[in-house]
Amino acid sequence: MTAGESHGPQLTAIIEGVPSQLQLGKADIDPWLRRRQGGYGRGRRMVIETDETEILSGVRAGRTTGAPVTLVIANKDHRNWTEIMSPEPGGEPRKKALTDARPGHADLTGGIKYRHKDLRDVLERASARETAARVAVGSVALKLLSELGIEGANYVASLAGIETRQAFSWDALDAIEDSDLRTPDADAAAQMRERIDQAKKDGDTLGGILEVRFRGLPVGLGSFVHWDRKLDGRIAQACLSVQAMKGVEIGRAFENAVRPGSNVHDAIHYREGTYARDTNGAGGVEAGMTNGEELIVRVAMKPIATLMKPLPTVNVVTHEPSDAARERSDTTAVPAAGVILQCVIGWVLAEAVLEKFGGDTLPELQERVAQSRAFAHTY
Repeated sequence: MTAGESHGPQLTAIIEGVPSQLQLGKADIDPWLRRRQGGYGRGRRMVIETDETEILSGVRAGRTTGAPVTLVIANKDHRNWTEIMSPEPGGEPRKKALTDARPGHADLTGGIKYRHKDLRDVLERASARETAARVAVGSVALKLLSELGIEGANYVASLAGIETRQAFSWDALDAIEDSDLRTPDADAAAQMRERIDQAKKDGDTLGGILEVRFRGLPVGLGSFVHWDRKLDGRIAQACLSVQAMKGVEIGRAFENAVRPGSNVHDAIHYREGTYARDTNGAGGVEAGMTNGEELIVRVAMKPIATLMKPLPTVNVVTHEPSDAARERSDTTAVPAAGVILQCVIGWVLAEAVLEKFGGDTLPELQERVAQSRAFAHTY
């Protein structure tokens, strides 16, 4: 559960079900928050906020206790918004009221749904600032997965139509981390920067495609027996819940859609006492379950809806034509989006691991995962 507004005092998250004995501290969480704030094309908010986590419960002496874990991220910019965001009655209409709905944002639909005329009541929670809390939560899930031998990665597959032409490699993780566009392809990165600079001059925004991968997953996370337990469905829901994400594919889903089945499905072999596949068109998931191959998720992100050269809209108070509201925004957040997506997918995977293997403590969980891996090889 997360709570908090973009310009409120803080973001708060409560995590239930973390096994005890997991080594956990700020050093496991804050680097992910910094990655989320990075990337070429980000706006001034990333300068104002230097996100850090405060752990308020569930961790003692550097170890989880099994109790709920509470995380807090302070909004440093709140000092400039204290009066505007005050929960106390009165003072309306308040400064920085927003009545010119932004096309593509939650403003108008959220205003109608919750009957707000000051659309700031919508945008403050709909803002992608909320993802800072989910990155903090996801970093805990990623730490748990790492203790089980499960590793994740993310990179920018394309931005504004410019594709990363260098094939993904786990050996290229350092190059991805060193790139402000999270791509190992230096030539593509140079073209992306030029496109971002031009969009910024034009008051426009840019989208792209992110790819997230996980390796070391045990066979059988998720299930085929009920529709809502299928892992690929849960991953897709988690990805589409992130602001501006509009499409998800597992493996080569859209490419596979135009191929015959003989060129799509991954043949199964038995070699040296274990099952193997020479290809991974399924992206590591078959019939809603992990099959032991690398999980590959690709996600399409639309351009951010807040434009510095705004589109036409309507003022919800006067119903007169207007220009859409301008809020502080990014030209693109595609590089940061991969970080967010790795964290939210990591959360889904950690949930699935705990559902399958249980265990109140990390050692119990590690033992059960190891037994499952051994069984899958000898089945």
